[in-house]
Amino acid sequence: MSVLSLRKSPSSHGVHGPVVVVVMDGVGVGAEDDGNAVWLARTPVLDALGRTVPTRQLRAHGLSVGLPSDDDMGNSEVGHNALGAGRVFEQGARLVNQAIASEAMFRGDTWRWLLDGARERGTPVHFLGLLSDGNVHSHVEHLYAMIRRCHAEGVQTVRVHALLDGRDVPETSALTYVDALEAFLGGFPGRDYRVASGGGRMKVTMDRYEADWSMVARGWALHVHGEGRGFRSLSHAVESLRAESPGVTDQNLPGFVIIDDDGVPVGPIRDGSSVVFFNFRGDRAIEITRAFEQDALPGFDRGARPVVRYAGMMQYDGDLRLPRRFLVTPPTIDRTLGEYLACAGLAQLAISETQKFGHVTYFWNGNRTEPFDAARETYVEIPSELRPFEERPWMKCAEITDRLIDELKTGRYRHARVNYPNGDMVGHTGVRDSAVMAVEAVDLQLGRLLPVVLGLGGAVLVTADHGNADEMFELDKKTKRALRHADGRPKAKTSHTLNPVPLHVALPTGRTLTLRDDLPAAGLSNVAATVLDLLGYGAPEGYDPSLIAG
Repeated sequence: MSVLSLRKSPSSHGVHGPVVVVVMDGVGVGAEDDGNAVWLARTPVLDALGRTVPTRQLRAHGLSVGLPSDDDMGNSEVGHNALGAGRVFEQGARLVNQAIASEAMFRGDTWRWLLDGARERGTPVHFLGLLSDGNVHSHVEHLYAMIRRCHAEGVQTVRVHALLDGRDVPETSALTYVDALEAFLGGFPGRDYRVASGGGRMKVTMDRYEADWSMVARGWALHVHGEGRGFRSLSHAVESLRAESPGVTDQNLPGFVIIDDDGVPVGPIRDGSSVVFFNFRGDRAIEITRAFEQDALPGFDRGARPVVRYAGMMQYDGDLRLPRRFLVTPPTIDRTLGEYLACAGLAQLAISETQKFGHVTYFWNGNRTEPFDAARETYVEIPSELRPFEERPWMKCAEITDRLIDELKTGRYRHARVNYPNGDMVGHTGVRDSAVMAVEAVDLQLGRLLPVVLGLGGAVLVTADHGNADEMFELDKKTKRALRHADGRPKAKTSHTLNPVPLHVALPTGRTLTLRDDLPAAGLSNVAATVLDLLGYGAPEGYDPSLIAG
């Protein structure tokens, strides 16, 4: 840890109690209509905050969080990076776009190493990742660019292991990407470029935070061992699985392998192959990376582990050096709020349940897993359940609050951050009524937490990292009205939104302040300096300014 220093603020904004940041994951500010689970929810606490404490909206998507354009929805990774870093860094999608456009990716040592290995051994290059243009975890154009380059550089055999989305894109849009991919792969005469396996992203491979290693185990069996139900093509797999389970969404489609005329899998990952995991976002890429790279793996029995040349689109965990090889260098996020507070000797608490634990630790700390000062930082993970989120929309928010209140009452902490995952995780299911209950559950916990923090002489900043539950129906881009199925039902939306998020600043009795009205484009990156302001410190050089006036 470098030695950083904070300067005392000449203003009188500092409070003597803890400054707590509450991230209501996926709770944005949307149109007041039947598709907005936040607006439909009974939220007396949030409603009261909007009337009685300083309140404004923050930008949480696009350029404001380091994404390529304002057409890109925000996500939890970039949102928590911005919250913790205090300024905006160019993020994964943007960096990959630049590396491909400049061809820097293809001139790099890792790309050369991957292709040299495949050509020397006559083995395939395998591409594994999320097949969509959601631009949250991956983008299909990145895959296409790498396959075109393989063709140009004489790679004879390519296999694609396609994870189906339906979460960052419309819930049953898979065939849009599947048909395009199959047509694309057929456009290289003389090459053997095919799909080898696949499955829904919430069923195979893309687990995170070790919530459910069985997802990774299922993906490993498919991608590596070629073990699973066989289909003749990717489109046939999707169409058949949908027909067998009417109403199933893409993210929940079971896994499968692609087989030839003799029923033999066309592309298990064997010794000598080169493998690229082409997601650029890290949280759902780490476990499968560990399966390929680590000698000892606690999550599941891999059976025979192939000796391959493995690389990620980016390095997914800088602390753990996962993976060892990667195609694009991730942003170097330094001088985070957490590091400044650690250097100042201030005790910090980070807490959430498993689904978002890494967001208030790893992402908040600038993609760093370990605490800056373990003696003064407490990281609390409440284990998540594995049951479908729409069936338990309250998730673990009560247990999070129980522990958070107990920790705060010790008087130890000057800063705490908590993530309530409900609005996002339930929003991703597309079940509006469950999302309404999810938002109501979070509001109930705010009603418990606020009086405790304010009673300790502290302040609470209530915000979100991006929108989701605020727009549960797919909208017509022109009319902004809900798109509907043939039977009149609105089409569910499972992805994040482009909407702003709220910021409420609650203070102890007798304390007042106003928020600046001269920063109309303020975003999540302004929160860190605002926290420091409430702790009695000025913003470090380069930080986006505090939102407190005066």
